[in-house]
Amino acid sequence: MRRADIYVNDVVAGVLTETDKREYIFTYDDAYRADERTTAIGLLFPKSQKEFTSDTLFPLFYNMLAEGANKAYQCRILKIDEDDAFGLLLATAHTDTIGAITVKAL
Repeated sequence: MRRADIYVNDVVAGVLTETDKREYIFTYDDAYRADERTTAIGLLFPKSQKEFTSDTLFPLFYNMLAEGANKAYQCRILKIDEDDAFGLLLATAHTDTIGAITVKAL
């Protein structure tokens, strides 16, 4: 099992988990979900629900990854299998991302 904190503008919004069965779970942090000043991390993740599950990496996170030659280069340099989207997310989405979301391995 691998886990990562999900940040929105440097505030912990929740935890993303990849289970040993390659299922994905996003769980909102209780304080983030209760804070009326914070917004949902995406349209498919309303703050009214605490836990979300999927058989594939959620598109919100998958779309943060490089594609094509850039992905191949990152995987070669970081020694990550090109089919390991979660591993690549952990290795590359902790700084300098497009948008407000960052991902930091636990």
